[in-house]
Amino acid sequence: MAPAYSAISSYSRVQILHLLQERPSRTIVDLTEATGLHANTVREHLHRLIESGYVVPEAEHRTTRGRPRMLYTAATGPDAPSSPVARRRVREAAERGDLMRRVMPWTETGLPEAAQHQLDALVEDLQDAGFEPTVDQDALTVDLTPCEHARAQAAHRGVLCAVHIGIMQGVLTEAGGPLEVEGLLPTCDPVQCHVQLTMA
Repeated sequence: MAPAYSAISSYSRVQILHLLQERPSRTIVDLTEATGLHANTVREHLHRLIESGYVVPEAEHRTTRGRPRMLYTAATGPDAPSSPVARRRVREAAERGDLMRRVMPWTETGLPEAAQHQLDALVEDLQDAGFEPTVDQDALTVDLTPCEHARAQAAHRGVLCAVHIGIMQGVLTEAGGPLEVEGLLPTCDPVQCHVQLTMA
């Protein structure tokens, strides 16, 4: 089964996001040269990433005359800029999570409210990306097995994992709380993916 259609279902978008995670404030020209994609294709991919809250555009601050260039930065990772789309998605995920826990009080955990809201946002974001996450709230692990992204793009597993971890950390940071991504748990199976979280 191929990964569900999402902002990161296309490897070209993953590649662009990886480039922006490695170096922020890049232009379309930078990304075109780095990927070999046509500028219009890069624009379309950036538009999709911005709509999903993974990239933040900002007009260049110029001290000379001329039209400022648009600079693009990944909204992933602990020091990333905040995306208005990501803020809205985090808020709505927390509201849905709170409603579910009121209706089904047995789903309540012993985690602090801020950490629970982080998990609400993380699970929804992962589901939207085509994953079926299983969260162990005691061990603070997220099981994403099987990773259909890794299966479909086996040659690019390192880039995929880096981008997915960056996105997860970005969601946790945007939600605001004590949870952070510690890293991937080692495995010899390329489609197994277990992410360890930690309380900051």
